[in-house]
Amino acid sequence: MNIVNIEQISKVFGEKVIFDNASFGIQEGDKIGIIGINGTGKTTLLRMIAGLEEPDAGQIVQRNGLKIAWLPQEPRFPENVTVRSWVESCQEQWKVESILTRLEITEYDIPVEKLSGGQKRKLALAGTLAGDGELLIMDEPTNHLDEQMILWLEDYLKNYRGTLLMVTHDRYFLDKVTNRILEVSRGKMYGYEANYTKFLELKADREEREMAAQRKRQSILRIELEWAKRGCRARTTKQKARLDRLESLKNGRAPVQEETVRLDSVETRMGKKTIELSHVGKRFGDRVILEDFSYIFLKNQKVGIVGPNGCGKSTFMKMLANVLEPDTGEIQVGETIRIGYFSQEEQEMDENQRVIDYVKEIGEYILTSEGRISASQLLERFLFTPDMQYSLIGKLSGGERRRLYLLGILARNANVLLLDECSDSLDIPTLAVLEDYLNSFQGIVVTVSHDRYFLDNVADRILEFDGAGGIRQYEGGYTDYLEAREKREQPAGFAAGEKEKKAPAKDWKQNRPARLKFSFKEQKEYETIDEEIAGLEESIRKLDEEILENATNAGRLAELTAKKEETEKLLEQKMDRWVYLNDLAEKIEAQKK
Repeated sequence: MNIVNIEQISKVFGEKVIFDNASFGIQEGDKIGIIGINGTGKTTLLRMIAGLEEPDAGQIVQRNGLKIAWLPQEPRFPENVTVRSWVESCQEQWKVESILTRLEITEYDIPVEKLSGGQKRKLALAGTLAGDGELLIMDEPTNHLDEQMILWLEDYLKNYRGTLLMVTHDRYFLDKVTNRILEVSRGKMYGYEANYTKFLELKADREEREMAAQRKRQSILRIELEWAKRGCRARTTKQKARLDRLESLKNGRAPVQEETVRLDSVETRMGKKTIELSHVGKRFGDRVILEDFSYIFLKNQKVGIVGPNGCGKSTFMKMLANVLEPDTGEIQVGETIRIGYFSQEEQEMDENQRVIDYVKEIGEYILTSEGRISASQLLERFLFTPDMQYSLIGKLSGGERRRLYLLGILARNANVLLLDECSDSLDIPTLAVLEDYLNSFQGIVVTVSHDRYFLDNVADRILEFDGAGGIRQYEGGYTDYLEAREKREQPAGFAAGEKEKKAPAKDWKQNRPARLKFSFKEQKEYETIDEEIAGLEESIRKLDEEILENATNAGRLAELTAKKEETEKLLEQKMDRWVYLNDLAEKIEAQKK
């Protein structure tokens, strides 16, 4: 049963066409994910369906009495209210409180205006979910949620009995929750009876059919043109019809290829010294962010950072970017290191500045792998048309501003990229291109993200913040991290087969770009790691002998025991690295066959 009909709507902002005679229908029970480049009208469509905006032409017809629950990207609350007074004003107060507990909002006496942007989003999410809406409309519901909260929301929406319409960049979330995809492109809407993975297949099929039809049209057009050139003496009805068909073929519109962002830059050469952390510590009052952490970032390493909200991930990134200083220890940065920092916070931009002037402040010409290109050419690669380039930044959508911000970072030819939740504000097509770019990037990438798909496609090592100052390291992407963490947390002696069966994480893991060869450093490490492990094992054996010899010497015994524990810890790290390198070597050999 149709509950919403979108009938031939059009919408224009200034000179930009958002929708052009577009139609779509929403059925009861649908769970629809909306996909499209930032600025194509996804949020505008949600607002029109929610009744907050009107189309310029056409109409949106809703079933009589349809109850809509709406979650905007930037929720607004009444002035001078506390969390408690706002919750008490909600109809389903007990349900709101229950959801807020799940979302880790437990302090009710704080004024809402004092909450962070993420906390306000959680408050609005609880109010939206607790309502009795039959159609749930959500704009980026996973933003500012950590892994556990996303999994909880995923499960909640899978079991939701009403109709769901949402915009989200989280591709695993789309795979788990949706049964339909609505693609918004060039003013049109394309519906697919599929989740995200199946949508990719169906979209490729649709585009291939359109291109095949275009090739056929071109072939027929060539034949008809040859006939027309030969001319005809008599203008019979049959010949007139053929000429009409020729005119129709000439006027036919070829399928428009969807444009995508083209990321390209030239990294600055990196010397031997990268970024080295030595016994770094950071606190805010009694809250420990980092304690005695040492780490050296390797060339070409792609590091993903995960952990619960508030554990200090963004603080860590700010220390790497030299925005914050550590309380203890030091962070040394090599002389050749050039850092590009994509901050989680919305960047202040001069809304009265033209888009092209924002880029020209970086340089009139930008160096890329293809040579120097102008600021205007670079903007076109980032989907800023000539008209948009000379418009004011204040007229850009939120997503377009973040895309411009990313452009500015890449244009500076950094060899270290620090990306703090960039996947929260970039659309899916741009994220897919960014993932390909980062995989070929000849430099260091450190990224904080709750986007599981993004981490699987980019990271080759995961740093997990535990919220108490500690960091645990895992080799591989997000799925590899989940599997390793699950094995670590499995109780000792738990027999195989006793564990409750569930779908393995690999079931929702997408194919990451395969690493076809060792880096220079990995090759050297692979050749020497067996000897290093043997040396550590020998050191532990000798320490055991010394411990026995000094069993009655308390001071020496404590020193030897501490040294043994440190050596065993180093051996464990080397063994983990050995497993990773040998697994990679086997994959490389398998690909050669």
